[in-house]
Amino acid sequence: MTAPSRYRGQPVSEGIGLGEIYLGDAPGGTGDANGHPKSQHHATEDDVRAAFAAVARDRAALAERLRSRGEDLQAGIVDIAALIAADPALIGPAIDAVRAGADGAAAVSQAAEAQAALLAALPDPDLAQRAGDVRQVAAAVAEHLCGTSAAPPPAGTFILVRREVDPADLIRLAEGGLAGAVSVGGGASSHAAIIARGLGLPMLAGADPQVLAATTGRHAILDTGAGELIVDPGEPELTAARAATSGASGVRTAPTAAAAGADPDVRTADGEPVTLLCNVASAAETRLGLSGGAAGVGLLRTEISFTGASGWPSEVDHLAQLTPVLGLLESRLAVVRLLDFSGDKVPPFLAGREQGLTALFGTPGVLRDQLSAILLAGRKTRLAVLVPMVRTLEEVRRVRAALAEAAADAGLDPPGLGIMVEVAATAAAAATFAPAVDFFSIGTNDLSSEVLGLDRADPGTRPALAADPRVLTLIERVVHAARTAGVKVSVCGDAAADPLVLPLLLGLGVRTLSVGAARVPQVARWIEDTDTKAAADRVAQVLRYRPPGQVNW
Repeated sequence: MTAPSRYRGQPVSEGIGLGEIYLGDAPGGTGDANGHPKSQHHATEDDVRAAFAAVARDRAALAERLRSRGEDLQAGIVDIAALIAADPALIGPAIDAVRAGADGAAAVSQAAEAQAALLAALPDPDLAQRAGDVRQVAAAVAEHLCGTSAAPPPAGTFILVRREVDPADLIRLAEGGLAGAVSVGGGASSHAAIIARGLGLPMLAGADPQVLAATTGRHAILDTGAGELIVDPGEPELTAARAATSGASGVRTAPTAAAAGADPDVRTADGEPVTLLCNVASAAETRLGLSGGAAGVGLLRTEISFTGASGWPSEVDHLAQLTPVLGLLESRLAVVRLLDFSGDKVPPFLAGREQGLTALFGTPGVLRDQLSAILLAGRKTRLAVLVPMVRTLEEVRRVRAALAEAAADAGLDPPGLGIMVEVAATAAAAATFAPAVDFFSIGTNDLSSEVLGLDRADPGTRPALAADPRVLTLIERVVHAARTAGVKVSVCGDAAADPLVLPLLLGLGVRTLSVGAARVPQVARWIEDTDTKAAADRVAQVLRYRPPGQVNW
């Protein structure tokens, strides 16, 4: 019998997972002197043709699967990718370049950029949007040539192991047997960890790098309580793990008040109503959150699906991502955040360039495309738009003007516009921002990291750090500014689902919380157990303690 192998890591999403090991990384090629992908061998003309054909077949098969499930809109979008992968206008120039001695993957990338530039310059906006589709197909072809596409996951349940788990991995695999994830990189505040908590998937980060030598297909237990991945466990451990996971679920199965059309609020122990929403990036999370009693979505992260994109997503791309989620939220609150390409969510095409709102504003048509898609996909919801990482009033004005224009073009009333308060200076100036917005949404992850001088990827970061008086002082200022100006305020950071921080937030007067989808039932129980008057006394005690060197905001 093979002795078990044990790999330690930092628990960032609780639970126990059982399944086969799935190594999501594959040997990758290196870039050439110009930063283009480089094949692992000198690709021939036949190699390039075969790579295009493989991508075309893959996309056509995916479209057929989507169509069989009744997801015709998504199937139509994927069909376009299949057609692009079979287009001689793209394949021909790439083969000509290889024939002239160019590296295969670089030739594909260069041919795609040339065709994308021609499409982007067309006056017809529908045709111009195909530029992004061409780039995405080319990236898939280049990956095929370079051998950087990982093998598909095994049938049945599996545990994903990667050097750096991508949030998009978790969303893509969530409904395909994913039982947990192990990442050598990252920490509790990484976006992969946040998505894992939202999906209720056990996950370790900062894991022993030796885990990358584990063998795909071996049976394993991921036990975040013990902080370890056990490969080839013994029968007693397997039996205990199966017993621990049998029937385990934090999701309410009974009809909830929100689902029944009654009062959607949760009540504190002393009768204060609290609106409980969920943070999502996928339809899977949305269904999970609603089934657990969430009244709607307080944060829809739109960038997660595009963190591996080779170009800005088009309006069609946004519709494909938004429609499955917002279609579940008819008549419910749906707060959609604009693309937040920053931190650990920077796609390849923005590497080394301006990021965040600067990039969003700096590329013509990008903001318009996303706003148009949001309005179209969310027209049956109680829609609101959220701007990330705001630092200036001018940023708010630019988005409001663009939103008004997009709404007028669509023949709709503009939805409410809010800002993420996750920059310390913005929180300190909340009274200045309040007249310009319809609501505040406090992002405790980034706010805590900045105030405490931590990198959010640092393994030491965790939601409970928002209980620090320096962070709570800023949250108090935002809540006061919102109350004075008559605008709404919510907390959408992970601290809202932390048992230490949650009562403090309620004590400060926060009455709208948005948490990871899988955490909704537990957070509801914590709210119901909290007396807001006692919580207010507790937070007052915390705020009276000011550590040496605290910044006086």
